[in-house]
Amino acid sequence: MLRLSHLSKSFGRLQVVKDLSVDFGRSQVVCLIGPNGSGKTTMIKCILGLVIPDEGKIVVNSHQVGRSWNYRRAIGYMPQINRFPDNIKVKQLFEMIKDIRQHRGDYDEELYRAFNIELIGEKRMSTLSGGMRQKVNAALAFLFNPAILILDEPTAGLDPAASEILKEKILSCRTEGKLIVITTHNMSDVEELADQVMLLHDGTLKFYGQLSELKTKTGSNKLSRALIEAYSRTADTVIK
Repeated sequence: MLRLSHLSKSFGRLQVVKDLSVDFGRSQVVCLIGPNGSGKTTMIKCILGLVIPDEGKIVVNSHQVGRSWNYRRAIGYMPQINRFPDNIKVKQLFEMIKDIRQHRGDYDEELYRAFNIELIGEKRMSTLSGGMRQKVNAALAFLFNPAILILDEPTAGLDPAASEILKEKILSCRTEGKLIVITTHNMSDVEELADQVMLLHDGTLKFYGQLSELKTKTGSNKLSRALIEAYSRTADTVIK
């Protein structure tokens, strides 16, 4: 469904993604973990076409990503911080995004309804709390019923009830055969959601596999301790 082959990206002399190869399949939640500066954001931006890699290939649904952006229709993206115009009303925002996407098919409005977004339709984005902006963000990511979802710190800023609603939605999408890639520093989210864990460090893939495997191979039953052990290994050491 999504394949990265020998992906590399540098900014000047700084190489932030180094020969990264990984396959993501259907019906799974992959949690992308790594310290700040590990290359997670650059990898995601390469997939979205916001950054052009120096080397390597990206394949989405058997189509190699090039200079054509049609593949983006298969992806729903939830950034950690949205950059929507402050003066736009919530209702207008949804209408604008729908007009831009030109979606053909049914909308997935489950989160739109669950978060009662219709009740804030006349409010301007600048008046919303961080939690409400995050709910809008989530509802937009899922709205177009994408086969692939990329969620950046999706539960950050959400109240406990909203966080549970979102996590249930993620698991429901997995059951429907979708691929969900989540970047997060929230270890409880990883424990609850992850089928696979992808660990990046200094732009290098350190581990990709089941959470239980990571704990076994690092000799740590607690995820936070397993990550500390993984980070402490040399940058060119892959956990096998």
